[in-house]
Amino acid sequence: MNIEDIRAYCLLLKHTTESFPFDETTLVFKVEGKIFALLSLELPHSINLKCDPQEALELREHFTSVTPGYHMNKKHWNTVQINGSIKPNILKEWITQSYELTIALLPKYKQKELLNS
Repeated sequence: MNIEDIRAYCLLLKHTTESFPFDETTLVFKVEGKIFALLSLELPHSINLKCDPQEALELREHFTSVTPGYHMNKKHWNTVQINGSIKPNILKEWITQSYELTIALLPKYKQKELLNS
């Protein structure tokens, strides 16, 4: 996947917004105002994704292009290099998991609203 494919996939997820809150080189994707992905537009391209802490460690051990989250809480975030080494279906799965983990942190009434809309 390239950065355009990643952007398109993130925007397919319900209630996702995108913005440049930090600078023009980091595209941020949010659901209900909470960040679930940060896409670096600078070379080398990468994406930061929220992850279950135990799974985050396992992914880092298994994939050389997955490292602790750059400028993020390294327990809960991974940085994935966008270099073609991760199959598109796996990267989509990780993006979806990040999105779902973010929704799970919202109040229950917000979660219901998102699921019912």
